[in-house]
Amino acid sequence: MNIYVGNLPYSTTQDELHELFSRFGEVERATVVIDRETNRSKGFGFVEMASSSDASSAIEALNNTDLNGRVLRVNEAKPRENRPRTPRAPRPS
Repeated sequence: MNIYVGNLPYSTTQDELHELFSRFGEVERATVVIDRETNRSKGFGFVEMASSSDASSAIEALNNTDLNGRVLRVNEAKPRENRPRTPRAPRPS
């Protein structure tokens, strides 16, 4: 199951996210989303767990809990929508 984790502290690393969820079962992958322009965290990430029951336990236990002063939003990730890409505005020189 793929889990969305929102409102992460910007300092959270992928290893820390992996460790947080590994208390509930096998974590296949943990990813903190990074902004391409600034190379900094966007404040959310995704965790993929091997077992749906472990993932459900993690969601129930971690949603609305505090992590370094920020209240996490944890729920099952929704499939990504197919949406047309919008061209980016050119950067000023």
